[in-house]
Amino acid sequence: MDIDDILAEALHVSAPQETLDLQELTRAWVAERVAPELLPYPDALMERVLGRIRRQIETVEEQTGNMDPKTNFKLIVIQTELERFKFLVRSFLRARVAKNSAEYLSLSESKYLTAHQNLLASHYQSSFLSQFPNSLQKLDDTQGGISMIDAPDPDTAVFCRALRDVGEINVVGTGRAFVMKRGDVRVVRWSAIKEKVLAGDIELV
Repeated sequence: MDIDDILAEALHVSAPQETLDLQELTRAWVAERVAPELLPYPDALMERVLGRIRRQIETVEEQTGNMDPKTNFKLIVIQTELERFKFLVRSFLRARVAKNSAEYLSLSESKYLTAHQNLLASHYQSSFLSQFPNSLQKLDDTQGGISMIDAPDPDTAVFCRALRDVGEINVVGTGRAFVMKRGDVRVVRWSAIKEKVLAGDIELV
């Protein structure tokens, strides 16, 4: 264990859970915006964050109207922190539901997307699809060599950073390989590092 590991461990232990959750949520938000595919839903993190948001909203509602200057200043701090968490959560979820994938969806995301798709299909059907021949009314047609369903591109280039020494990375189809050590930052195809990202060895930046 080198000095960087010792300092990182010390900082991790001393930092409050709220700060650690904010850092983790920020990393998850960045990764979701960068990755071409849907990433695993961080259940435990989101449960803690959403629970904290609910408690902070309750605190603000209970103390609103208090004329004590100290209380008012405290509310301003709480509201500022609350808006920061809310922005990250909203942007994180938007990035997830914008991807056309059912893998790794949470139950609430799946319900939302199902209801949203049903509304869109109903709207399109009543607006113009009903005027088309039956063979042209599908929204998920894959006939004729052209698919109406967007799929993620595994060869999309992404910026990434190694969180630990991960060894050699092979870029399939190019015959190229390189070694990534802790702290290295690279631009590489998503397909080449996907498994390392899911394993927590590499993070997207």
